[in-house]
Amino acid sequence: MTEAELRKTVLETLGHIAPEADLSALPPSKDLREELDIDSMDFLNFVIALHEKLGVDIPEADYPHLVTLDGAIAYLSERHVRS
Repeated sequence: MTEAELRKTVLETLGHIAPEADLSALPPSKDLREELDIDSMDFLNFVIALHEKLGVDIPEADYPHLVTLDGAIAYLSERHVRS
């Protein structure tokens, strides 16, 4: 899966979690939770949805890697994702 495909998947997933958010204006290096005003349960749902969509196991210890858009894409691109 390309970085562009990963970015699209991450943004689509965030769109389901925070449908009112303007994801086109999301700063790639800022904390997603703060920028989108999502709570810990929403963030967990985001991680679970990524796991389901991409088939990537994401242990709780790795959640900090997913805090920013850039971080999430980098983390997911390092994992073996199914195409």
